[in-house]
Amino acid sequence: MSMGVGGSKGGSMSEINMTPMIDVLLVLLIIFMVVQQGLQRGLSVQVPPPKEKEEISQKPPDDEQIVLEVLPGPAYQVNRQPVPPAELERFLRDVFAQRARKVIFVKGAEELSYGDVIRAVDASRAADITIVGLVPRSTTGPATVTPAPAP
Repeated sequence: MSMGVGGSKGGSMSEINMTPMIDVLLVLLIIFMVVQQGLQRGLSVQVPPPKEKEEISQKPPDDEQIVLEVLPGPAYQVNRQPVPPAELERFLRDVFAQRARKVIFVKGAEELSYGDVIRAVDASRAADITIVGLVPRSTTGPATVTPAPAP
């Protein structure tokens, strides 16, 4: 005993037509893929590989390597030479004016906010430096946590 709905008599059809639903799904997929490419933002930087423990030292950088240190405040030092924040871009422009290789490494102090380091990177880019690398923090030991005072 079976029941046929529709068939040759022209009654109602019990199957859902999937073709329009798949078309809509594919169009939405393409739209989301195109929009995703436009939403991607980032900062293109180079990070040097981590060094071995024996190589980690506080030696001053050589003349070819320029290191911009961002200290709390924010205060800036270029190869250990203090630079006022208002004159950072001009100072970097003067340093890199005669250099063919425009590469700088930005090193941020541990307690800095993300925005302070990004301001230094932006000043470097504004001074026409083509490659900006970030120096990773040292991994000499675990971070220290100060306990909260007892009530």
